[in-house]
Amino acid sequence: MVTGANTGIGQGIAISLAKAGAEILAVGRSSMAGTRAAVEAAGGTLSEISADLAETAGVATMFDTAWDAQGPIDILVNNAGIIRRADAVDFTEADWDAVMDVNLKSVFLLCQAFARKTFAAGRSGRIVNVASLLSFQGGIRVASYTASKSGLAGLTKLLANEWAAKGINVNAIAPGYIETNNTEALRADPVRREDILKRIPAGRWGQPSDIGGTAVFLASDAATYIHGAVIPVDGGWLAR
Repeated sequence: MVTGANTGIGQGIAISLAKAGAEILAVGRSSMAGTRAAVEAAGGTLSEISADLAETAGVATMFDTAWDAQGPIDILVNNAGIIRRADAVDFTEADWDAVMDVNLKSVFLLCQAFARKTFAAGRSGRIVNVASLLSFQGGIRVASYTASKSGLAGLTKLLANEWAAKGINVNAIAPGYIETNNTEALRADPVRREDILKRIPAGRWGQPSDIGGTAVFLASDAATYIHGAVIPVDGGWLAR
């Protein structure tokens, strides 16, 4: 199951997992037509689940229904996320709550639902959360996004502590500056775009496929002894 798989990083992860042999349950609010075409072109299969993760009351039910209808589910990738930009002094409570609900609360509820089903079935599983560079840094004008991604890094470690010995690997990827909808405002600003690019040792913005490869690794047997890691995939940004 990959949330927010309709575009950007989620799409890249879904395609990469499909190429590695996974059957994809793609969760999101909008059409998955582009992702479906790419997954099928790679020889994979995709089932679409329409859900708004901002409606947190229905998150666990959505997961349970998917497991019962199409499961068991081996891999959960919590990628769906939103961002709101404003100076901290002007940031609204509504924008704070909206981001925290999607980026952190819904992720916890999905992890919880996944673990309950996995434990009850006597199975093992993999959870891959999509964190951010702002799990390590503060950023500017994205108060709730920074708080949610910092919280997600902590949640990843907490769940790893509780579930590692029970058969579930919980890890996270911290993408750098990737060419997606979430970074469109930054890339549209020529000054910010060039300032960011100059700091990336790799000399380019990342692509969704760069994140997909790391997700495949964390979901594979090669990562069996990795628990609670938050792996930056950032072109060297944090090393600078």
